[in-house]
Amino acid sequence: MDDTMQTNGKDLAASLQANVALILEENRKLADKIQYSEVAKIIPHIQSAERIFLVGAGRSGLALHSAAMRLMHLGLSVFVVGETTTPAIREGDLLLAASGSGTTSSIVKAAEKAVSAGAKVVALSTTATSPLATLAAHVAVVPAAQKQDHGTAVSEQYAGSLFEQAILLLTDAIFQTLWGLDKTPAEELWKRHANLE
Repeated sequence: MDDTMQTNGKDLAASLQANVALILEENRKLADKIQYSEVAKIIPHIQSAERIFLVGAGRSGLALHSAAMRLMHLGLSVFVVGETTTPAIREGDLLLAASGSGTTSSIVKAAEKAVSAGAKVVALSTTATSPLATLAAHVAVVPAAQKQDHGTAVSEQYAGSLFEQAILLLTDAIFQTLWGLDKTPAEELWKRHANLE
């Protein structure tokens, strides 16, 4: 490793601390801008769906994997698009999609197929005007930077990091809200946790 790549432990620790503070501050600022009444409109769609399918690409998709797990813990019938055991979507089902741009081709195609099958689509996105938005019954806008926004006006983090973090936080908040309505004791939810690990 050359000298330009070497940094002492104190410098690295200070950099890590500063970056955690930056990430938390950006998420706090974003949290103040979100219209929670619009995010709340996703909840009745989840409650009325026979089955819930989640789709996202890259890190947004990974955040939705976390959401799928928590919705399963509530006892809902949940599938992640692309997994080998995911069945065909049909009328009465819900597709929850996350795409910052609303233009990711695989997500738009999944939404098109869901709509043609008679299922509803709800989306989390940075924009309400996109191919995904036109297919969705509802779009909750997350006012974060898109992955190709390389400026620092919205976020100093790389690519769509702030949007992806917001997806994780918002879907956790959706879970907490649903759990508060459901009132199932934590001990009962725990019985649904994976036990083949």
